[in-house]
Amino acid sequence: MKVVQCKMARAALGWGVRDLAQNAGVAVDTISRLERGEEIMPRTLAAIRTALESAGVEFIDYDRGEGVIKLRHDQ
Repeated sequence: MKVVQCKMARAALGWGVRDLAQNAGVAVDTISRLERGEEIMPRTLAAIRTALESAGVEFIDYDRGEGVIKLRHDQ
């Protein structure tokens, strides 16, 4: 997951940094560090991605690389 995907996903869900942190079970500072482009632990990144996916975000990869998200229709 790229920084821009995290920000787009939060915006699409109407979540603030605190909302994402709570849903992912991580510290608010961890989300801030991720969105500043700092490296975080792979398991922490996985927890954040899982929280976003559980809320209805789909991460899309295509031949030009990562960078797109969309909300599932069932949300």
